[in-house]
Amino acid sequence: MTDSSLFDAAAPIDRFRACLLADPALQQRLSVLSEPEAFVGAMIDAAAGLGIAIAENEGYAALRADPLGLWRFSGAPVTSRTPPEGDWLPVAVVPSVGELAVDWAHFAGQPLAEPFYEDSLRNARHLPFNRLLQQRTPLVTLAESLGDELPVPDGFVFHLSRCGSTLVSQMFAADPRNIVISEAPPIDSVVQLGTARTDVPIELRIMLLRAMVGALGRDRAGASGHFIVKLDSWHTLALPLFRLAFPDTPWIFLYREPVEILVSHARMSGSQTVFGALPFDPYGIENGADMAPDHYAGRALGRTASAVIEHFGLGGGLLVNYTELPGAMESRIVPHFGIVPDAAESAAMAGATRRDAKAPTESFGADSATKQQEASAELRSIAAAYMDEPYRCLEALRLAGDT
Repeated sequence: MTDSSLFDAAAPIDRFRACLLADPALQQRLSVLSEPEAFVGAMIDAAAGLGIAIAENEGYAALRADPLGLWRFSGAPVTSRTPPEGDWLPVAVVPSVGELAVDWAHFAGQPLAEPFYEDSLRNARHLPFNRLLQQRTPLVTLAESLGDELPVPDGFVFHLSRCGSTLVSQMFAADPRNIVISEAPPIDSVVQLGTARTDVPIELRIMLLRAMVGALGRDRAGASGHFIVKLDSWHTLALPLFRLAFPDTPWIFLYREPVEILVSHARMSGSQTVFGALPFDPYGIENGADMAPDHYAGRALGRTASAVIEHFGLGGGLLVNYTELPGAMESRIVPHFGIVPDAAESAAMAGATRRDAKAPTESFGADSATKQQEASAELRSIAAAYMDEPYRCLEALRLAGDT
């Protein structure tokens, strides 16, 4: 049987998927349809134009309901050896058949305006298009497939968590011309691989980090803005890897008075401060499983801050205390990233300061006094034991840099 006859023997919906994979313009037209009824109708019409007859019930059956993206845990084989063209972004690094792979989603021309990449991804996963067409490519071919012209960030945002990093990223994202990637799981996966798998050659770890960051920063809209990447808090421990991969990219580290961070995590713990929540322990904390949650959080956060002090000499860094925000955005952060904002970008950033970064429908308000009042004696003792010394060192470095 010839390749052509194999294609003809395939189910109509699979024949249409094959045609859709080869047609980025058709992908874009269908991807923006958010209602299943409209999408199925347009899909049937597009298929008919290609000589493929799809019944309505076949069209609805093809839209597998998977809003949580559970397909990425299926271990399914790759669908292509090369990344998809067009408005696709990496969404996860997953185990496939005998190799690690990258899953992709089509973002239908939508900017990444939400506070976190996961928020934008959740919206994309609900699109009928991403239920119909799923793309998976090998991780190892990511760099060579995307070529040498991958974008390099204008700046990285490292942080101690709960200290204004989302405000900073949302101020940059307020200008729709900018590409702002905020705590993207695919970057975290590659950093974990580069940190936990010391058997992987450093050259490959560097290449994969460059490729993943670059793939996320591709200019899908032709807006020609700035490219900013906000990282997970524990990524300070991987600062040497970032400096090797992006030696010319400036970075900042945001931090605040320790007890205020601990109060925030006591209210709602972040995964980076919960033992076992990450696939591996990046902090090297002995007997972490036996520690009380608040004590483990304090030690993890202390290690996060200490890593910045240890690696600050690698260059490119700027320390920013939460108390300096939002004014430090204009006076220190933007100049450090080499960005000269025009009037529109300055206005957009100023507007973002009037909204709560994690809840954009609410007004922003400084909460240091409230958290200081809420802090228990136990939390204060934890801060003193694990976090106060790194905090004092960071303050000394920051103030020395300002003189």
